[in-house]
Amino acid sequence: MKVPVYSTTGSSDGDIELPLVFSTPIRNELIHKVYLHLESHSFQRQGRYPNAGMDVVAESNSPPTGHHQARIARMAGGGGGRQGQAGGVSQARKGRQAHPPTSEKVVYKMLNKKENRLALCSALAATTSSALVKLRGHKVDKIKSFPIVVSDQIESVIKSKELGKVFDALNLTQDVERLKDRKGLSGKPLLRGRKAKVGKSVLFVVKDSKNLTKAAGSLLGVDVVNVKNLSVLDLAPGANPIRLTVFSKGAIEEIAKIKSPHLEIMVTTK
Repeated sequence: MKVPVYSTTGSSDGDIELPLVFSTPIRNELIHKVYLHLESHSFQRQGRYPNAGMDVVAESNSPPTGHHQARIARMAGGGGGRQGQAGGVSQARKGRQAHPPTSEKVVYKMLNKKENRLALCSALAATTSSALVKLRGHKVDKIKSFPIVVSDQIESVIKSKELGKVFDALNLTQDVERLKDRKGLSGKPLLRGRKAKVGKSVLFVVKDSKNLTKAAGSLLGVDVVNVKNLSVLDLAPGANPIRLTVFSKGAIEEIAKIKSPHLEIMVTTK
């Protein structure tokens, strides 16, 4: 399948043949599974101090009975303070946690290499579907073909002002500006410093991301990734396929080196 290549000014710069990887069948359930497994690799294991809530002077009233109160461990002492209050049990105020998380819990989910590669190829193939891109909420009414391929001139853009002109030329501005209308969060997220939730807009996949990363640093929802570090985490944020993706011509040539396990199976069966 051939797609047009655009320059940074929006003019046509020829055509390019998409690699066979973009012909991989789209499997949403596999993308979802691989995303969750890869996301677990960044988790930090939680644990609790074993004696948390237990460093107290508390004794139970059982035996003896006849105190007309529950047989629960109560604080010793006299003269006020916490004297007589329950302590050292899970249901008590300032007591221990009933079933606290342990640092020994395994949170790192293992993943087969071939399964990971197949999910990546499937996610790349999904970038060619305008229906999936619109389903995620991207505004792409003025874009005619998917995926969007740009010449390698995009890798030399170093200023946000220059990148804004590229967005105008490629009809991507409407998708970037849709994130500015998002309302702030209230309640607990606001109290904990998460006053706004920034969505995802354009993803640039390039061969050299050094300059473009600086240019996109101040733009909402715009991310840049080196093609060698491309992952399902980038292409399907939240495990929901698929994201509006812009490839450089050099990145397409690097993607052509990826061998889809599905295509390998088709060749062997023939």
